[in-house]
Amino acid sequence: MNSTSKIVGFDLPHLDAEHRLQRIFTAALPEYKKNQHQQKINYWNANFFNLHQVKIFQESDINEQSQILEITNLSLLTESYFIEKAGVGYMAKMVLLAETVEERMLYGMFTADETTHLQQIINFLPNTELTNTDNPFLNLLSEVVESDDKTVLLFVLQVVLEGWGLTHYRRLAKHCQNPIFSEILQSFLQAESRHHATGTTSFQEMSISASSQKIIIEILSQFLFMVQVGPQEILTAIEQVKGELTKVQKIQILEELDTENHSGTRLKILQSLMNMPSANNILQRLAEKGAFTPLPAYQCVF
Repeated sequence: MNSTSKIVGFDLPHLDAEHRLQRIFTAALPEYKKNQHQQKINYWNANFFNLHQVKIFQESDINEQSQILEITNLSLLTESYFIEKAGVGYMAKMVLLAETVEERMLYGMFTADETTHLQQIINFLPNTELTNTDNPFLNLLSEVVESDDKTVLLFVLQVVLEGWGLTHYRRLAKHCQNPIFSEILQSFLQAESRHHATGTTSFQEMSISASSQKIIIEILSQFLFMVQVGPQEILTAIEQVKGELTKVQKIQILEELDTENHSGTRLKILQSLMNMPSANNILQRLAEKGAFTPLPAYQCVF
């Protein structure tokens, strides 16, 4: 199977602007507000990323600060683009895996939700010639979407990640400096809530095999570790502008970002999402592995 035929669809190309299908595609989409975006992406400010607490950022000149902010903004926006792109493929896959007419219809509607969200995200991107090779979360997401285990798909993607998406998009919407984009992100929440509730309800009615449980624990261990090590994308953005950082500098930046508390808050939310009777064994195993314990800054630099 070649990369463009995978369910996740990360490598699927976009139609040319002049392609005949574009007019039909545009007409089929719900109306949405078009972005009048600036040349530079500046949807979330330095305070949103806690960069106002970082000495190396504050001592940088205005051009360097602007570049760092643009990179961190684009990183967030790119991640959302790929998440929604994967969501379209995932929901279409669940249509085929449905076991009742109503379940098939429900996932058909969810596919439309993800399609609309993807188009709205695209409208705020400077371009769609993007790659995800440097993002470990997106690489993990890609692997999960390709799974044929419905139990794994429901728990990881709809119970945990869709539940996390509610908190994530709510925060993005609240702090977004572009009123149009803020309103659009806020509009995602109702659909995300339905997707999450469907996953939670369906998962609670399933029996979990030992093999499915093992896979879920392995996947979530990887994901939770990404949360434990804090905002690595901020280190990457600073390095792209300021040059290579020493280990001592990276530790200092993560300490200034208050990474342990930053991660601890997110890990508690994720732990609460998994806290249901049918997932007790999964929750217990992850807790035993220390997966919900935030790491101090010196353990987050490799």
